[in-house]
This record gives sequence, C-alpha cells and structure tokens, in this order.
Amino acid sequence: MTTAPTAPPPPMRLRELAFGAACAAALRAAARLGVADALGDTPMTVEDLAAAVKAEPKPLRRLLRALACYDVFAEQPDGTYAHTATSRLLREDDPHSLRAITLWCTEAWTWDAWPKLDEAVRTGRNVVEDLYGKEFFTYLNEDAPESADVFNRAMTTSSEQSARDVAALLDLSGSASVADLGGGQGHVVASLLDKYPSMQGSLLDLPRVVENALPRLLPGGDLADRARIVPGDVRTAVPVRADVYVIKNILEWDDESTARLLRNVVEAGGPGTRVVVIENLVDDTPSMRFSTAMDLMLLLNVGGAKHATDSMISRLTEAGLGVDDVRPVNSYLHAFDCTVPK
Repeated sequence: MTTAPTAPPPPMRLRELAFGAACAAALRAAARLGVADALGDTPMTVEDLAAAVKAEPKPLRRLLRALACYDVFAEQPDGTYAHTATSRLLREDDPHSLRAITLWCTEAWTWDAWPKLDEAVRTGRNVVEDLYGKEFFTYLNEDAPESADVFNRAMTTSSEQSARDVAALLDLSGSASVADLGGGQGHVVASLLDKYPSMQGSLLDLPRVVENALPRLLPGGDLADRARIVPGDVRTAVPVRADVYVIKNILEWDDESTARLLRNVVEAGGPGTRVVVIENLVDDTPSMRFSTAMDLMLLLNVGGAKHATDSMISRLTEAGLGVDDVRPVNSYLHAFDCTVPK
C-alpha cells in the first residue's frame, strides 16, 4: 500500500524536489484523464478505473501510485484506490474544485518557460515574448485559444471561491456604494451586493472581460438594478465614483502600471475614500510555497510579481494611501484596508 512518506533526509529531499515536474505532470494527467471524476465514494480497482477513463491499467496504476505519495488518492490494502480530501479537489463537480487551476498551472507554455527561469532572474524580464514573439496574453488569445480558455475557467473558479471569503471579511455597513476594479466577471461585487441589499455596485474591467459579466449583473439579472458595468482600463483611468474601491489580485504588473492604477483610484475617490487591496503575499502567509511559485510564474510570463507585506505597503503609501489595517482573508489572501487621507 502506498502512503505519503515522512520527511526524507536532505539528499533524498533534494532529489525529490528536482523531480518536482513529475508530480505536476502526474496531476495534469489525472485531471485530463478525469480520474477523480470517475472515482466515486467507493474504492475502485485500477482495472475498473482504467476502463472508465479509457486508459491502460498498468500505467494508470503507476500514475496513481506516484500521486498517492503526495496524498492525492489513497491505495487501500486490497490494491483498490480511494479518494482523499486532496484528490476530491480534482473533481469537476466539487464545490471547491481546483481542477481548472491545476490545468492552468501545468499548461504547455509553462513547460517551455520554466527551464528559462535563470534567464528571467538574470535580466528581470519575462521570457514569453522571446519564446513566442508576442506579449503573453496576446499569445494566449491568438495562438493558444484552448490554453486561454483554461485560464479563463481557472480565474472564474478562483474568483467564485475567494469572493465569498472577501464578502464575509469586509464590513461595508456604513457605505452606500462599492466599485470592483479589474473585477473580471464580477464575483466580488455580486457577493457584496448580496450581503448589503441597499448597496450600489460597479464593475470596471476591460471591454472584452465585462462582456462576459455574471448574468446576475446584466439587464434582466436579479442584481441589475443595483449594478453598473463599466468597460475600461484601470491603468488609464477610473471613471467610477464609489465609497469603497476593491482591488483584488491585479497589482501584479510592472511597478509603473501598479503606481498608475493606485494614483487613478486616489484621484477618482478623493479624500476619505476607502480602498481595499487584496493580494497574495510571498511572506507572512501559510501558503508561501504556492505564493512564491506564482510569483516566479509571473516573472516568466508577464514580468510581474507578487508582493511581500512591506513592498505592498510601500506601494500603497507612495500612491498617497494610508494603510489602516492588514488582515488575512483566507489561507492565501490578505486584505490591505486603506483610506485616502483628508
């Protein structure tokens, strides 16, 4: 029976880390094959699983054995396999599913880019433009539409899950309006409008993004009479006035773009406006392995970065914001509660 191993001695630990790509590839293979979806609440034989996902039993057993070492699936004493709390997250129908995010983090372009990390560290530049001859998102949309679709599904899943945590954390009871800047499809603003039935909300993002806003926010939706959809680029201007601005997971560009966005918010809101910035951090968080990995991925694909607590506070104060409080939203996000000084 395969079980998750205890911590190995340093020489073996380094060997395991050097083979980290094997774990990522195994997760991707399991997600693409649909193994977690085929496996129900009752343990199954490898032969039955192989038939369900149209795979060969022997290599599937090897895949499952490798994943079981990381507590993704569990091998039973009789040789059958069962779900673990981790493997259930690969199911498409799990309410906390991470299947789309798993696929996004292991898309084909990542296997081209990761070997060039040393180049990105030397130069401070992304490597994608040299690899593909164009900016990252242009490449995705023009040359890798399937990967672009995976990205969109992953971001939607992540937004849905974190929006509930953001709404639970924020007390906006003294505010009449909120604007979600770079808010994608509008999961955060929808969650806040649900929490505060008298509040007005605005969603500002690029035109091609807000075209796919949640139906609830669009004409005919149950939140439409309290929601305003504003197409635009927050780095150019913030043409929305609100009591509270929420900026979630978009301060990952180059320093100038980040500074420009924050200046736009200060100008749009004016003195006394509340600004809540929500970001992953690469320090002071229980999810540092995830956050630091995302930080390196941003260096590779767009030349961006995640922030440490001090660097985030520096950027906020340099833009003219006063930082009143820093609190965890969940295990991987922090909220910086700020005010435009009067």
